[in-house]
Amino acid sequence: MSLSNSVGRALEISLRGADELLPQDEWVRKLQRSEATGTPLRIKLGLDPTAPDIHIGHTVVLNKMRQLQDLGHRVIFLIGDFTTTIGDPSGRNSTRPPLTREQIEANAQTYYKQASLVLDPEKTEIRYNSEWSDPLGARGMIQLAAKYTVARMMERDDFNKRFKAGQSISVHEFLYPLMQGYDSVALKSDLELGGTDQRFNLLVGRHLQQEYGQEPQCILTMPLLEGLDGVEKMSKSKNNYIGISEDANTMFAKVLSISDDLMWRWYTLLSFQSLEQIAALKAEIEGGRNPKDAKVALAKEITARFHNAAAADAAEQDFINRSKGGVPDEIPEVSLSGAPLGIAQVLKQANLAPSTSEGNRLIDGGGVRIDSAVVSDKALKLPAGSYVVQVGKRKFARVTLS
Repeated sequence: MSLSNSVGRALEISLRGADELLPQDEWVRKLQRSEATGTPLRIKLGLDPTAPDIHIGHTVVLNKMRQLQDLGHRVIFLIGDFTTTIGDPSGRNSTRPPLTREQIEANAQTYYKQASLVLDPEKTEIRYNSEWSDPLGARGMIQLAAKYTVARMMERDDFNKRFKAGQSISVHEFLYPLMQGYDSVALKSDLELGGTDQRFNLLVGRHLQQEYGQEPQCILTMPLLEGLDGVEKMSKSKNNYIGISEDANTMFAKVLSISDDLMWRWYTLLSFQSLEQIAALKAEIEGGRNPKDAKVALAKEITARFHNAAAADAAEQDFINRSKGGVPDEIPEVSLSGAPLGIAQVLKQANLAPSTSEGNRLIDGGGVRIDSAVVSDKALKLPAGSYVVQVGKRKFARVTLS
């Protein structure tokens, strides 16, 4: 098939870092029609506000949305305030407890504000699926359920495994993919994005659009980003994440902590540099340039996206200072009374250690410094005065004892 330059470029951008684009030939036809008519395609991404914050793993699909948005298409950021009350069973080996309305509303307040750090707010349509799901009512829900079979539902991997293992599956869990699919009907989406764990739900959307007489959407699944450990998917529960609302210095340092191999995958999925630029940089590294240069560039790009360029520059300098044993320009100031005070107690009261026992463990490990000098004596008591107390590479406090 001969493609115009613009359609070929759009297809290349669509496929960058993607796991699957289904069906690809249908997506090409949609792109060609959009080019011929000048009508933007409708591209949908739904996120359930199950937690108050988004980490950069969530931004893999947001980045793809932004790339397609920059091509002139209409992106719809859908907040699943209704579907969250059901609870997404994707990848679960047990029933997911639904959130209360109060929890959902509190989480939803921050979702779009955070997503707007990636998407262009002026070109983004924000919707809530309660708009059409609440009015559906019991009768509409039954009519919707009639459009999908139990046999098809049991093809879903997590349902199938739980059924064979004798684990419970609540009837309401079958409603989740149906309601997510109905979102595509309500929004008349041309393309829906999601992680690889959402593949089944996205295909339900295609099926329901056909049932309702609509042209079915294409689906684009993106890989689940590995976290800082390079093994498990990024997750707050695994503490291998970077929150997009974290301070610039922490964000920068966390990116620098990833392995060289993982860095290139993050470049593909998180960077807005072209594939050509990334390939050229990789060739330089393979030719002898220090891999840290590439990692610093990635850390600055990500930090600047969620803060600004000045903050990224300052974070780089802060990291350099810490690496050389220097003290950051801005550190917490803590005033404590009771001098002389044991060093472990100082660490606890200055919030540099959660307990005195943990403070003693840090001292044993050589991770505590007073005015740049390593502390080796757990029995040390600090007299009245002012001290720069450091734990590890990134925790500092200016402690004044009286």
